[in-house]
Amino acid sequence: MSNKVYNVLFLCTANSARSVMSEGWLNMLGKGRFKAFSAGSHPSGQVNPYAITLLNEIGYDTSALRSKSWEEFEAADAPHMDIVITVCDNAKGELCPIWPGHPLTAHWGYEDPHGETEEEKQASFRKVFLQIKQRVLLLASLPDEKLASLALKDVVRDIGESKLD
Repeated sequence: MSNKVYNVLFLCTANSARSVMSEGWLNMLGKGRFKAFSAGSHPSGQVNPYAITLLNEIGYDTSALRSKSWEEFEAADAPHMDIVITVCDNAKGELCPIWPGHPLTAHWGYEDPHGETEEEKQASFRKVFLQIKQRVLLLASLPDEKLASLALKDVVRDIGESKLD
Protein backbone atom coordinates (compact mmCIF):
# COMPACT_ATOMS: atom_id res chain seq x y z
CA MET A 1 0.00 0.00 0.00
CA SER A 2 1.32 3.39 -0.99
CA ASN A 3 1.71 6.19 1.52
CA LYS A 4 1.44 8.85 -1.17
CA VAL A 5 -1.27 11.44 -0.67
CA TYR A 6 -2.64 12.75 -3.98
CA ASN A 7 -3.42 16.47 -4.08
CA VAL A 8 -6.51 17.25 -6.15
CA LEU A 9 -7.64 20.75 -7.15
CA PHE A 10 -11.26 21.23 -8.21
CA LEU A 11 -11.87 24.32 -10.36
CA CYS A 12 -15.03 26.23 -11.15
CA THR A 13 -15.42 29.82 -12.23
CA ALA A 14 -16.86 31.26 -9.00
CA ASN A 15 -15.53 28.66 -6.51
CA SER A 16 -18.77 28.94 -4.58
CA ALA A 17 -20.58 25.61 -4.95
CA ARG A 18 -19.59 22.71 -7.25
CA SER A 19 -15.84 22.95 -6.69
CA VAL A 20 -16.30 23.46 -2.94
CA MET A 21 -18.69 20.50 -2.67
CA SER A 22 -16.18 18.37 -4.63
CA GLU A 23 -13.41 19.40 -2.24
CA GLY A 24 -15.53 18.43 0.76
CA TRP A 25 -16.60 15.07 -0.63
CA LEU A 26 -13.07 14.01 -1.58
CA ASN A 27 -11.66 15.09 1.76
CA MET A 28 -14.42 13.07 3.48
CA LEU A 29 -14.31 9.97 1.27
CA GLY A 30 -10.64 9.96 0.22
CA LYS A 31 -9.57 7.82 3.18
CA GLY A 32 -6.44 9.92 3.72
CA ARG A 33 -5.18 9.05 0.25
CA PHE A 34 -6.32 12.40 -1.16
CA LYS A 35 -6.10 16.01 -0.06
CA ALA A 36 -8.63 18.09 -1.97
CA PHE A 37 -8.63 21.83 -2.62
CA SER A 38 -10.88 24.12 -4.65
CA ALA A 39 -10.49 27.43 -6.42
CA GLY A 40 -12.00 29.58 -9.15
CA SER A 41 -10.88 31.66 -12.09
CA HIS A 42 -13.18 34.49 -10.96
CA PRO A 43 -14.06 33.69 -7.34
CA SER A 44 -17.34 35.06 -6.05
CA GLY A 45 -15.87 35.87 -2.66
CA GLN A 46 -18.30 33.66 -0.74
CA VAL A 47 -19.25 30.00 -0.55
CA ASN A 48 -22.87 29.33 -1.44
CA PRO A 49 -24.94 28.69 1.72
CA TYR A 50 -26.64 25.67 0.10
CA ALA A 51 -23.19 24.08 -0.41
CA ILE A 52 -22.29 24.83 3.22
CA THR A 53 -25.54 23.24 4.45
CA LEU A 54 -25.00 20.05 2.45
CA LEU A 55 -21.37 19.70 3.54
CA ASN A 56 -22.37 20.26 7.17
CA GLU A 57 -24.97 17.47 6.80
CA ILE A 58 -22.21 14.94 6.00
CA GLY A 59 -20.08 16.13 8.91
CA TYR A 60 -17.54 18.10 6.90
CA ASP A 61 -15.94 20.99 8.79
CA THR A 62 -16.83 24.03 6.68
CA SER A 63 -15.29 26.63 9.01
CA ALA A 64 -12.22 27.18 6.82
CA LEU A 65 -14.00 27.10 3.46
CA ARG A 66 -13.75 30.25 1.37
CA SER A 67 -14.07 31.25 -2.24
CA LYS A 68 -10.54 31.75 -3.57
CA SER A 69 -8.64 32.34 -6.79
CA TRP A 70 -6.70 29.64 -8.55
CA GLU A 71 -3.78 32.08 -8.44
CA GLU A 72 -3.19 30.90 -4.85
CA PHE A 73 -2.19 27.53 -6.28
CA GLU A 74 0.30 29.02 -8.75
CA ALA A 75 2.55 30.34 -5.96
CA ALA A 76 5.90 28.69 -5.33
CA ASP A 77 4.86 27.62 -1.83
CA ALA A 78 1.49 26.19 -2.93
CA PRO A 79 0.85 22.45 -2.64
CA HIS A 80 1.92 20.49 -5.73
CA MET A 81 -1.19 19.18 -7.50
CA ASP A 82 -1.38 15.66 -8.87
CA ILE A 83 -4.83 16.12 -10.43
CA VAL A 84 -6.73 19.24 -11.54
CA ILE A 85 -10.43 18.75 -12.33
CA THR A 86 -12.77 21.39 -13.76
CA VAL A 87 -16.38 20.95 -12.63
CA CYS A 88 -18.23 23.58 -14.65
CA ASP A 89 -18.31 24.12 -18.39
CA ASN A 90 -17.11 27.73 -18.12
CA ALA A 91 -13.94 26.66 -16.28
CA LYS A 92 -13.42 23.84 -18.78
CA GLY A 93 -13.23 26.36 -21.60
CA GLU A 94 -10.98 28.85 -19.82
CA LEU A 95 -7.26 29.01 -20.34
CA CYS A 96 -5.92 27.48 -17.13
CA PRO A 97 -2.52 28.25 -15.69
CA ILE A 98 0.37 25.94 -16.40
CA TRP A 99 0.48 24.00 -13.16
CA PRO A 100 3.87 23.02 -11.73
CA GLY A 101 4.61 19.36 -12.37
CA HIS A 102 2.01 19.19 -15.18
CA PRO A 103 -0.70 17.38 -13.20
CA LEU A 104 -3.28 15.19 -14.79
CA THR A 105 -6.28 17.26 -15.88
CA ALA A 106 -9.88 16.21 -16.43
CA HIS A 107 -13.35 17.69 -16.71
CA TRP A 108 -16.23 16.44 -14.56
CA GLY A 109 -19.12 18.60 -15.71
CA TYR A 110 -22.14 19.27 -13.50
CA GLU A 111 -25.08 21.57 -14.21
CA ASP A 112 -25.13 24.83 -12.30
CA PRO A 113 -27.50 24.22 -9.37
CA HIS A 114 -30.43 26.64 -9.52
CA GLY A 115 -34.14 27.04 -9.00
CA GLU A 116 -36.92 29.60 -8.79
CA THR A 117 -38.26 28.52 -5.41
CA GLU A 118 -36.49 27.53 -2.21
CA GLU A 119 -37.55 23.91 -2.74
CA GLU A 120 -36.25 23.89 -6.33
CA LYS A 121 -32.89 25.34 -5.25
CA GLN A 122 -32.51 22.79 -2.46
CA ALA A 123 -33.43 19.92 -4.79
CA SER A 124 -31.04 21.13 -7.50
CA PHE A 125 -28.14 21.49 -5.07
CA ARG A 126 -28.84 18.08 -3.54
CA LYS A 127 -28.93 16.45 -6.99
CA VAL A 128 -25.53 17.93 -7.95
CA PHE A 129 -24.14 17.13 -4.49
CA LEU A 130 -25.05 13.45 -4.93
CA GLN A 131 -23.67 13.39 -8.50
CA ILE A 132 -20.37 14.71 -7.16
CA LYS A 133 -20.39 12.00 -4.50
CA GLN A 134 -20.77 9.29 -7.18
CA ARG A 135 -17.68 10.44 -9.06
CA VAL A 136 -15.62 11.07 -5.94
CA LEU A 137 -16.42 7.55 -4.72
CA LEU A 138 -15.14 6.13 -8.01
CA LEU A 139 -11.90 8.10 -7.70
CA ALA A 140 -11.45 7.27 -4.01
CA SER A 141 -12.00 3.55 -4.63
CA LEU A 142 -9.21 3.22 -7.20
CA PRO A 143 -6.53 0.75 -6.14
CA ASP A 144 -3.03 2.06 -5.50
CA GLU A 145 -1.67 0.53 -8.70
CA LYS A 146 -4.21 2.49 -10.76
CA LEU A 147 -3.34 5.71 -8.97
CA ALA A 148 0.37 5.12 -9.45
CA SER A 149 0.15 4.32 -13.14
CA LEU A 150 -0.18 6.53 -16.15
CA ALA A 151 -3.58 4.90 -16.68
CA LEU A 152 -4.88 7.27 -14.01
CA LYS A 153 -5.31 10.00 -16.62
CA ASP A 154 -7.74 7.91 -18.63
CA VAL A 155 -9.57 6.61 -15.56
CA VAL A 156 -10.18 10.10 -14.13
CA ARG A 157 -11.39 11.37 -17.50
CA ASP A 158 -13.68 8.35 -17.82
CA ILE A 159 -15.23 9.15 -14.43
CA GLY A 160 -16.05 12.64 -15.73
CA GLU A 161 -17.81 11.15 -18.73
CA SER A 162 -19.81 8.64 -16.70
CA LYS A 163 -23.59 8.90 -16.67
CA LEU A 164 -25.14 10.22 -13.49
CA ASP A 165 -28.51 9.45 -11.97
